[in-house]
Amino acid sequence: MSDIELSINGKRVRRSVEDHQLLVSFLREDLGLTGTHVGCDTTQCGACVVSVDGATVKSCTMLAVQAHDTAVTTIEGVSSGATLHAVQDAFHRHHALQCGYCTAGLVITAIDLIEREGGQLTRETVAHTLKGNLCRCTGYQNIITAILDAAGCLSAPAQVAQ
Repeated sequence: MSDIELSINGKRVRRSVEDHQLLVSFLREDLGLTGTHVGCDTTQCGACVVSVDGATVKSCTMLAVQAHDTAVTTIEGVSSGATLHAVQDAFHRHHALQCGYCTAGLVITAIDLIEREGGQLTRETVAHTLKGNLCRCTGYQNIITAILDAAGCLSAPAQVAQ
C-alpha cells in the first residue's frame, strides 16, 4: 500500500492505494468518478483518457501511485456546474455521440488538442489525433465536425438536422 495525494478535478484527495492499482480503477471504484470508462485494458480504445498535469493519459495503463502529486482532470471536471464545456456542447449540437461509452475519452482528447493547436485545426489533424480513440457507433464525421466547431475552425456552422 502507498499513500498518494493529488488533485482530482480541482479538489485535493488523499488515499491509500494498492501499489498495483490502475488509475482508472482508482477513479471509478475509489472515487466514484464513473465517467472514465474501461474499454480494453490495453490502451487501444481511449475510453479511459484523462488529463494528468495537462497531458492526455490512458488511465488503464497508468498506476494510481504514478499520479501522486499531480493534477488529474476527468470528464466530471471539464464542465462548469450546469454549463457544458465548449467541446461537450459541440458534441451535443453536432450529434457526435451515440452510446456514449467513448465520449469522455474523446472529449478529453479534443480539449487537449484544441488547447495545443488552437484555431489551426484541420479535419486531417483531428482525425490523426483521434486514432487512439475508438468509436464503434458514429463513423467520426460528426465528432470531427464538433471538435472543429468547438475550436472555431468551421468556416460556416454546419447545419444540423433537428
